[in-house]
Amino acid sequence: MSHVTYKVVQHDGGWAYTVDGVFSEPFPNHAAALAAARRVAAEQRVPGRTEAIQYETADGKWHTETADGSDRPETDVQS
Repeated sequence: MSHVTYKVVQHDGGWAYTVDGVFSEPFPNHAAALAAARRVAAEQRVPGRTEAIQYETADGKWHTETADGSDRPETDVQS
């Protein structure tokens, strides 16, 4: 199982949360950014539906796989 860490940091004159170098929208204060990070971390753990997905690779080949809706990452928030 994968693990995702949301980090609350100062950003763009306010506060934001970041995951793998990608920033959220800015929030006016640390508390607001922390609350948002906790909300999205909890949402990411919610299972979805198992579905078939199709995608094309760079070499032009199409693939079909089953995406397990219960395969959700563990998450945590660092403030």
